[in-house]
Amino acid sequence: MHVVDVTLFFAPHSGGVKRYLLAKRHFFSSQPHLKHTLVVPGRRDRERERGIVELAGFPQLRVGGGYRVPLRIDHWSRVLRDLKPDLIEAADPYHLPWVVLGVADKLGIPAVAFAHSDLARLFADRFAPWIGRATGLYLKHLYRRFDCVLAPSRLIAERLGDLGVSNVAVQPLGVDGSIFHPSRADPALRVELGLARETRLLIFAGRMAREKEVPLLMRVLAELGAPYHLVLVGGERREALAPNVTMLPYEQDSKRLARLLASSDLLIHAGRHETFGMILVEAMACALPVVAVRSGAVTEIVDSRVGRIATPDDAHSLANAVRAIFAGDRDAMGAFARARAEREYLWENTLPRLVQRYADLARAKARTRALPHAELPVRVTHGEALRLDPSDTPLEDPIAEAT
Repeated sequence: MHVVDVTLFFAPHSGGVKRYLLAKRHFFSSQPHLKHTLVVPGRRDRERERGIVELAGFPQLRVGGGYRVPLRIDHWSRVLRDLKPDLIEAADPYHLPWVVLGVADKLGIPAVAFAHSDLARLFADRFAPWIGRATGLYLKHLYRRFDCVLAPSRLIAERLGDLGVSNVAVQPLGVDGSIFHPSRADPALRVELGLARETRLLIFAGRMAREKEVPLLMRVLAELGAPYHLVLVGGERREALAPNVTMLPYEQDSKRLARLLASSDLLIHAGRHETFGMILVEAMACALPVVAVRSGAVTEIVDSRVGRIATPDDAHSLANAVRAIFAGDRDAMGAFARARAEREYLWENTLPRLVQRYADLARAKARTRALPHAELPVRVTHGEALRLDPSDTPLEDPIAEAT
């Protein structure tokens, strides 16, 4: 089976989507019956490395974080068709999914979307409620055309259902437990940061985007004071943001990120819009307790056995949660966090389920092609084939519909 992934979210400062795609690519390379190609925007057309194709698609927009947005999609359509995939997956909800739908329809193969973001809630919070509602209508319009929409958590599956999207399956993300491991801990990190050995070292790693609530973390550290110190991994350069807050550059290398995590005492995450929270399971795999807020999909991963849950947008609640972990048996909590990561979130456990889902979708699509034209198409929801209502059939030309 040849699976092709298409996304805009593949840039130097990309987060969980990029790590998921690279983990999938690594896993597929070890499976003789699987082939994987990743198609992403780039400065020019080239195969950056085996299985990663960059397409220029000029003209294109350059946006923050190093992202590129191709405006000409006809070239992308031709390249995707020429790759002869057996299944295509779109990892973002913007204009490239419409390309995926058009190509999949022409080739008669399954089209899968992965809803990595809770865009309707995010836009409602960032801009205005009516923008969130309009975004929800767009997502319904888009996602109902796919054979399957993957959600990284039960929460996102439920929210897609609330929008009227029924072809949804929960597909958790994961972690490489051999890279993100307690053995990566290095006492020299405190020396490098100019910190005393007894410093209580907190860490957060990720894009320094608005939804990550970095100003709130700054207020938490101002309340905590000494001996607490926060390392923020995700900036442009190393700098001291406060007497007890150090910013470090964004870390693309997983092993170096794992060293930073394993050498810290606790992960703190104040974001309210996590659809999964890959950094949570990466920290847990490094045997770190987690402090996070009761929002998004966080509580599907974090409970009182692996950390503490605080009130959203409440610096005092977050500070108290941090203090509570240090007042308890932090090592035992970290050991339980590692055990949970091993049991539930290793890529070698989550990705085989994804491959089985792909195989089910491919078989369902093959059966659909074999049916007389009078028969209705088939979608797969949670591994079961469901007949569609005639009014819910995909458009013949979703690309034209989008434009």
